[in-house]
Amino acid sequence: MQNQQPVDLNAIAWMAMRQYGFIPGFPPPVLREVEGLDPKVFPDTLEDPRDLRSLLWSSIDNHDSEDLDQIEVCERENNGAIRVRVAIADVDVYVPKDSETDRHAGHNGTSVYTGVTTFPMLPDRLSAGITSLLPGRDRMAVVIEYTVLADGSTVPGDVYRAIVANQAKLVYEEVGDWLEGSAPVPPAVAETPGLEEQVLLQDEAAVRMKKRRTEQGALSLETIEAEPVVADGRVIGLVVQRQNRARCLIEEFMVAANGTLTAFLNDADLPMIHRVVRTPKNWEGIVAEAAERGETLPAEPDAEALTRFLIRQKAADPDRFPDLSLTVVKLMGAGEYVAFRPGDEPIGHFALAVTDYTHGTAPNRRYVDLVIQRLTKSVVDAEPYPPYTPAELDELAVRLTGREKASQKVERFVRKAAAAVLLRERIGEAFDAFVTGASEKGTYVRLIDPPAEGRVVLGEQGLRVGQRVRVRLLAADPYKGFIDFGRTR
Repeated sequence: MQNQQPVDLNAIAWMAMRQYGFIPGFPPPVLREVEGLDPKVFPDTLEDPRDLRSLLWSSIDNHDSEDLDQIEVCERENNGAIRVRVAIADVDVYVPKDSETDRHAGHNGTSVYTGVTTFPMLPDRLSAGITSLLPGRDRMAVVIEYTVLADGSTVPGDVYRAIVANQAKLVYEEVGDWLEGSAPVPPAVAETPGLEEQVLLQDEAAVRMKKRRTEQGALSLETIEAEPVVADGRVIGLVVQRQNRARCLIEEFMVAANGTLTAFLNDADLPMIHRVVRTPKNWEGIVAEAAERGETLPAEPDAEALTRFLIRQKAADPDRFPDLSLTVVKLMGAGEYVAFRPGDEPIGHFALAVTDYTHGTAPNRRYVDLVIQRLTKSVVDAEPYPPYTPAELDELAVRLTGREKASQKVERFVRKAAAAVLLRERIGEAFDAFVTGASEKGTYVRLIDPPAEGRVVLGEQGLRVGQRVRVRLLAADPYKGFIDFGRTR
């Protein structure tokens, strides 16, 4: 089809935010409050902060990220262990509880990344400015220490407040390609004395931890989320974010850091919020998926057996592995936040193979992390009472779980809208695809190229998840987020 009216994807994104209960813009009281902040004043309550600005801190994130929540540095110890420090941006310094900014952040609960436009939880002056651990700037932080032993196990260490300074902002793709041997040392690494050895030491620590967690049953999942590529207001393609060694490095560091925070709050006998993924309720469905692929899983949930199955499937059929991962994720059930009181039996995180876990390493981007930061600082500062009551944490856990699910719905809707814009001039064309979902709710496929998802509305009978099919594009509606296909064979 030619001469179609241009589609305003930004307007679609704002509409989706409102539809799912978000406030997409910052109200004037929030903007006034943030504009009045003095970025140069450290808190008076910190009498003798640790000055760690001389350490070789660095960050690894997306190339366009400015809301940097964490930086890392390691050192090798005499016994072969690796001591890790993770510094988390002290957002609470500028966003006190019950301030206008805090109430707005608590309402939205999270930053929302649509691929078309980003809706930050905090105004840019904070999240991309004075609370961001950008290079070359002195910042207050909460530092989390732990030790990685030779076998990959971790020993929680100290948690304290400090002044830090990021020495280099690195990019996932550049660092990942280098660590995997497909590209030279990134310029930002080569130009910073000592940083090459530092990142290699971080990678060594991450490899140890990943091997240990995999042996304990941490799931090797790899779902596809195609992000739109937008230039001059036009969607020119869809790209899939590839899991690489740099992303694995940061994931391992954050899993261990969050475990250390949980242990720290446990030792202080404080209530908190746990991040959990319950034991799969539909384990029978996962067993059935394995059986279709000629494998047998135990009758009772077994994370180690599932991990071994997933590793074998990824090696045998890497093209279809993301769709198997997505199926397993759906059958396991979503992650959620649960209030935890001292003495409670922890639920655990089935997918990560950890028992005590929280979210406390991204306070610029997630409100629950800001809550955990305040609880942590109350212990560090020896405050007489925690900043939240158990009843408040109960309410927050339920509401923030809902906000996370809503943010995922916004992101999926806008991604589908962008894919519909890309495809709407190709009505009638046929594509190769994989079946990603087949239930009473509908049958869905993902195209191989471009990696767009849509519903099969003609000829869907008999299709099963993982099956490769040929489909014809019947309709693409960006405003409704619909992409419809008919099966050709």
